[in-house]
Parts: sequence; C-alpha cells; structure tokens
Amino acid sequence: MGPASAALPQLPHRAIGIDVGGTGIKGGIVNLRKGSLTGKRFRIPTPKPATPEAVAAVIGEILDELLSREKAPAAEELTVGVTVPGIVIDNVVLSAANIDETWLECDTTELLRSLPGRISTLNDADAAGLAEARYGAGANKPGTIMMVTLGTGVGTAIVHDGVLVPNSELGHLEFEGEKPAERRVSAASRERLEMPWDEYGETLRRFLVHVERIQPVNKFIIGGGISKRSEDFLPGVTGLRAEVVPAQLTNDAGIVGAALYAAERARIADLRSTDL
Repeated sequence: MGPASAALPQLPHRAIGIDVGGTGIKGGIVNLRKGSLTGKRFRIPTPKPATPEAVAAVIGEILDELLSREKAPAAEELTVGVTVPGIVIDNVVLSAANIDETWLECDTTELLRSLPGRISTLNDADAAGLAEARYGAGANKPGTIMMVTLGTGVGTAIVHDGVLVPNSELGHLEFEGEKPAERRVSAASRERLEMPWDEYGETLRRFLVHVERIQPVNKFIIGGGISKRSEDFLPGVTGLRAEVVPAQLTNDAGIVGAALYAAERARIADLRSTDL
C-alpha cells in the first residue's frame, strides 16, 4: 500500500467514490483494503449545462442507488469522495478550465450538505493519482510519483511516499509556445491535430522532459482513457530519468481515489478532534 498507508486498517472497510466527468458521472462502492469496486459502477450522463446544482442532483441519484445495495457502507461510517475537474482547496472549487464556469468559488460543502455521509471533494486527477499510488502502478513504491492523465485536458497528480500533494495542474504550463500545454499534449489534441501515434509519443516525451525539469519524480504513471492504447505511443517515451508506465486501474481510478481520500479526511478530522 505504500509507506503512508499505515492508518488504512483503522479506516472503514468500504467508502463511496463519485467521479464527475464531462460526459458522465459515475460512482461505486470501494473496498478500501483492496482498492477495488464492490459491485458494478453506476453511471448517469452529465447534465447540460453542468451547473453545480444540476450535478449535485445527479450525485444524489447515484448515492441513492449505491446506498440501496446490500454491501453499501453503514450510515454511521459513510464517507463519500467526489471529484471535480478543477482546483479544489478546502472543498471550494477555484478553477473551471474544463467545467461550467458557474463552479468557480463553489463551496461544495454547502452544495452537497443535504446528501448523506461525510463528503469530501478533490481534483479529479488527484483522485486518480492517489489511487494509482496506493493500489495501482505505484503501489509499494517509495519516493515521488506523478500521475499524468490524458483526456480532454491534461491532469497531473503528485504523490510523495503515499501522501497526495494536491492541485499540481502542470497540464496548464506553457509548453513549446503553447499555453496551456494540454492544447498540444492531451488525447483530444492528438485527435484534433490528427497526430500519428509515434508523433504523439514524441510530443509526450518532450512534455515529460519539460515537467521533469520543474518537478523531478521517480515515476510517471500515464492514465486517462488513452492509456489503454499505451503500446501505441509509450515506446517512444524514452530518455527520461524517471520510469514511465501506464496506469493499472483505468476507468475506476477516480472513483477509488475519491473514496480513499474521503475516508482518510474523515479519519484525520476525528483524530484532530480527539486531540483538542
């Protein structure tokens, strides 16, 4: 599980993760011992427009479905993690590059107050990175790991010795005259520019070299839906000091990471209240 996961035995056995995406909002019950879903994911299309209120209503529907299942977490220990594609600090959304602009300055604690459980919100790439670092391609690996998610945009997550350093957002760097870098490096950009796979691999290689100068890491984990085609472009990503590997948890990473994050935040809050 990694050196920062010693408190995992003190967490509830299960938690719920909900991953808010541009086309779909999906959730699941997560086994926190194994880092895997208990039962099938439940998905509802993302509403149009995806305002906070509309998304909150869908999150409520997903929670209702998951809590109706036989293996749902007990009410007294229910924690729920929710991902948002933006910077999130203290459950407040501070950027909206790839979501409806009405999310700016949205306090998700207030937004989701009527829903059951103890709810925590975090950046979507951070959730995926935390899951991969604890349960996936970075499990049991000390040092600094960076998850790079390639989709509509480029998300990054930094995890050091199992501890998340949130909101890195390195996909918004300037890269080869392009700002943000995701306009050239994202999976959507590859399709828009009709970039061959070998050319895309070389572009990604140059981007990771650029990132490595700013934030040296031990391992890059490449995620997002495009990671299923990693054999088409990762062979060209060579010459870095860090190891570069594909993600293992694929589409479940956001759900798993969100659930783990919420359970740990609740546990930390309980410990702090005990110390007062």
